[in-house]
This record gives sequence, structure tokens and C-alpha cells, in this order.
Amino acid sequence: MPTAVDPADSGDADAGDTDAPDRPASAVASARYLLKLSRPRFWLYLAGPIGVGVAFGATTVPGLFAPENVLLFGYFLLPANLFLYGVNDVFDRDVDEDNPKKDGREVRYGGDRLVPAVVVASLALGAVTFAITPRVAWPYLAGFFVLGAGYSAPPLRFKTTPLLDSVSNGLYVLPGAAGYAMVAGTAPPAAALAGAWLWAMGMHTFSAIPDIEPDRAAGIRTTATALGESRTLAYCATCWLAAAGAFAAVDPRIGAVLLAYPALVGVVRFAGVAIDRAYWWFPAINTVVGAVLTMGALTRIVPPEAVLP
Repeated sequence: MPTAVDPADSGDADAGDTDAPDRPASAVASARYLLKLSRPRFWLYLAGPIGVGVAFGATTVPGLFAPENVLLFGYFLLPANLFLYGVNDVFDRDVDEDNPKKDGREVRYGGDRLVPAVVVASLALGAVTFAITPRVAWPYLAGFFVLGAGYSAPPLRFKTTPLLDSVSNGLYVLPGAAGYAMVAGTAPPAAALAGAWLWAMGMHTFSAIPDIEPDRAAGIRTTATALGESRTLAYCATCWLAAAGAFAAVDPRIGAVLLAYPALVGVVRFAGVAIDRAYWWFPAINTVVGAVLTMGALTRIVPPEAVLP
């Protein structure tokens, strides 16, 4: 399963049968099934970077709300998640039969034709993102689709190779890079892209810790299974410290905000917090960090003194 965004609870416990592979039987059931498959709790892991990238790339208020910005955000909010997790679930069908995280929080793909069809449709819709963005954004968009498929699908299947599973999850920051390039007309700063990529590597590997035992039982090799829990936590902290350092080269204030992540590793490690519990903190933590970065970027366009009494 891809990165730090894995399971999501849409609140519909009956969207799937926990005793057998989920097989949607009606239009309503199919819609609910696909909603749960898309991991709603993690939608902002792809769409959020668009908002951050646009905020840092724009120089005017109208530039923030251009129609193409809204369309790009909309695509990465839902269709891109259906593509990413649909590919994941199709090629993980055998592995997921014994994965306890599929009992309730996720759906278990049962071999029906709906999911492959939706994956193809989502990929086809992704062609629109190239039509609404300038050429400078295309490498980032293409990188997302290549890595999004290659993470789970043969012959690459990066998720089964230690380190490559972590590195390939930089795919989550590529939509944000495309958003920045779209409004700024130029590539994002290399240090910012490196920092974001390192952040995504840490997020992915942290999310893989709860899967260490199921993955080992299924014969799947990942960075987390190779390192074990303690060393994986150290790896995540190292990625996040490096990310903070890279962002500090762009703006020390951004680097300071990113220090929240290695600090959280310390809390988990030394306060004895269960990883599968801490795992569910990160959607909220990432939303707060993203909001802080976005608000900071917006002050370049509208200084606080211009709106405060």
C-alpha cells in the first residue's frame, strides 16, 4: 500500500464485508466502496501539496484562484487517489487477504472489474492535467503517474524493494511541484523539492511500521521489514531532520516548522506510544503543518498589516 496515506475510515462500516472480499452489488454500494477505497482521510496527502505549491508560486490574489488551480486540486483530491489506491489494491489482492487493516478501515479488493475500470478512467482523466498546465509542470505530473503505478504494479513494484519503496514515495510531493510550476512558470527551488521528497520518504516508512509483521508473513520486503521497528523510527527521524535542513536552506522558518516531525518520533519512542496509534495522528498533523506553511506563503501576497486593524 502506498505511503503514509494508507487506510482511511470513511465512516461506512458496511461498505465492505469483513469476512470476505468486498464486492459492490449496486450503484450506491459501488460508490461507497470506491469512496472507501480512495482513503478519504488521506485525500489531502495529494491535494494538499497543490495548495501549498500554488500559495508559494503565486504573486497575486487572482493568481491563487485561477480556474486551472481549482481543476488541478480537484483532480488530485479524488480521481488521483482512486488511481493510486486502485492500482495498489488490485496488485495487492493476495497479500491483503491476511492484512488486518483491511477489516473495517479499508476495503478488500475481491477481483471485480469495477476497480480496474475506475483506475483506467482516472488515468485517462489525468490527461486533462497536462492540458491545463504549462510544459514546465509536465515532468512532475508524469513522474506522479509513473511512480504511482510503478510503486505497486509489476515489473517495477517498488514497494517490495527496501529503500526503493521509501524513495519512490516522493510521488506525493510531485502534485505540489506541478502546482508551483503552473502558477510561477518555473520549477520549484531544488532545496524545497529535496526537502519535500525527504519528508515523504519519512512519512511512507513510518506508515509501514504497523505492517511489519503482516508484510513479513506475506514475504514482502520493505524498508521497515528490513530495519525493524526501532531502526525504522531512527530512519524516519533522519529523513525528517534532513528535510528540515533542506527547507531551512529555502527559509529557516520552514525548516523550524518541519522539526515537528523528528520531535514526534521522540515522543513516540520515549513515551512508549504505540505506532499503530501514532499512525492516526499524522493526517491531522500534516494538515496543521500544511496550513501553517500555506498561511506563511500567503503573507507574501497579502501582508498581515494590510488586513489587520
